[in-house]
Amino acid sequence: MKKLMLFIVVLCFAASMAWAQGGLVYETKTVKSEILKMDRKYAIYLPPGYNESDQSYPVLYLLHGSGDDQTGWVQFGQVQHIADKTIAEGKAARMIIVMPDANTGTRGYFNVIQGNFDYEDFFFKELIPHIEQTYRVRADRHYRAVAGLSMGGGGTIFYALHRPDMFAAAAPLSASTGNWDLEQFKQRAIANNSLGGIAEERIVDYFNRHSIEGILNNASEEDVRKIKSIRWYISCGDDDFLYEGNSMMHIVFRQKEIPHEFRIKDGGHTWTYWRMELPLVLEFVSMSFNQF
Repeated sequence: MKKLMLFIVVLCFAASMAWAQGGLVYETKTVKSEILKMDRKYAIYLPPGYNESDQSYPVLYLLHGSGDDQTGWVQFGQVQHIADKTIAEGKAARMIIVMPDANTGTRGYFNVIQGNFDYEDFFFKELIPHIEQTYRVRADRHYRAVAGLSMGGGGTIFYALHRPDMFAAAAPLSASTGNWDLEQFKQRAIANNSLGGIAEERIVDYFNRHSIEGILNNASEEDVRKIKSIRWYISCGDDDFLYEGNSMMHIVFRQKEIPHEFRIKDGGHTWTYWRMELPLVLEFVSMSFNQF
C-alpha cells in the first residue's frame, strides 16, 4: 500500500512539473503549398501538458502585421509568456496558437486581384487542414478562432466575414479595415500598377469582397445570421492612425445589428498596445470555446 501511495505521489509530482514548465513554441514549422507553389512557414504554441496527454485542444489562428513574419507574435508579442500566464491564472483555456507567415510584400493575407497568388485559398484549403491533421486540434467551428494585429487584423475581419461558418470568435486589433471608397481603391491600385487589363466588373467585385459594407450589403440572410453568431472583439488605440477605420467598422456593425465588443483605449500602433490586449483576446476566445 505504501509503495502504491508513493507511486501516486511521484506520478502527480511529475505531472505537476510538466504543467509548471509551460507551453512550447516552435518558430519554423513548414507546410507545403500546392496553391502557392512553395513551402510556407508558421510558428505554433502548444499549451502546457500537450506532450503529456492525448487531449485535443481548441485553436487560435493569430495573424501578424505588415513587415513581420510568423515570428512576430513570438519575438515581440511575447505570446509564450502571455499565454502561459493567462492559462495559469485560469483566465484562458489551454489552446493551440498558430501564427502563419504572410510576409508576402503588398499581397498580405488575401488572394490578389491578378489571380496569381491566392494566400486566402492557401489558408483555408491547405494550412487549416494541415494543422488539424498534424496536431491534436478540435476540428470544429466552435473551437476555432482568429485574431491579429494591423494587416493581420484586416485578415481577421475578412476571413471571418468570408467564412463565418469557420470561426467561433474574431478579434481584430488595430485592424486595417479594408476598402471604404471604390474610387480611392482604383486610384491606389492604378498608382501601384496592379489593375492593368483587369475588367471593371472584376475590379468592383474585388472591392466589394474586401469592403465591410460591401460584404454585409450583399450577404444572404443565412450569411448575416452566421456573421452575427461570431463573437467579435474589436480594439484600437486612441492614438492609432487606423482609429477612424475601426470606428467606422463599429458604426457599420451597429447599423447592421451585429453584436460585438468595441474598445478604444489609450495607446498607439505599437507592440505595447498589442501585448496589453493579447491576454484579453485569449480570455475572450476562451469564452467562445464554451469552456468558461
